[in-house]
Amino acid sequence: MSVQLVMPAAGLGVRLGASRPKALVELQGRPLLEHTLDRFASLDLLSRAIIVAAPEHIEEISSLILATYPQSDCRVIEGGSVRQESVLLGLNALEDDTSIVIIHDAARPFAPPAIIEASIEAAREYGAATVATPCVDTILVGDEEQWLIDTPDRSCLWYCQTPQTFQRDLIVAAHEAARKDGHKGTDDATLVLRMGGRVRIVEGSPFNLKVTTPSDLLWASLAIEKELV
Repeated sequence: MSVQLVMPAAGLGVRLGASRPKALVELQGRPLLEHTLDRFASLDLLSRAIIVAAPEHIEEISSLILATYPQSDCRVIEGGSVRQESVLLGLNALEDDTSIVIIHDAARPFAPPAIIEASIEAAREYGAATVATPCVDTILVGDEEQWLIDTPDRSCLWYCQTPQTFQRDLIVAAHEAARKDGHKGTDDATLVLRMGGRVRIVEGSPFNLKVTTPSDLLWASLAIEKELV
């Protein structure tokens, strides 16, 4: 089955305190996006990859990719106002022969290649897969007035990561159903679950963090310095 990568990269980096998209924020002297794409380049998954970017940064990101990965044929397309819209635009731009779709956030620079491959295999077998790590913290559920109302059993809880990988028809149908219903989700696997699909969990890595805050960026820089990733 033909595999194609869709990478939302239009995040504005507000919580990071950046004046530009997170994908272009520097991490150890290179844009964050480059670190992320490296993981897929090592698996030869940049061929036909679709990078979804804010319109005002398409040219800059296109030039970056051409300079760093001259042999790839990535396409950079315009994204939407929120992540879910951007992913749907990426899905609409898939090649006709694509059967498996990997969706991975540009702000997760350290996805281990072995876990990317495991997610592809799980999607081939089960239809949908999400990378996640077991929850090690006690999670509290509070009400609107900040009173504790529940403490879920953490043995059943997972921290969601990407990649999330799917058979094409399934994820396109899930996104179209969400669009039709006006439903806004925070990840793609939950959209599949919402319409009755099953999603296989692939155990991820604690190093596969999403760079969202200044402390995340510091941790990512230290991880590179100490050769932890």
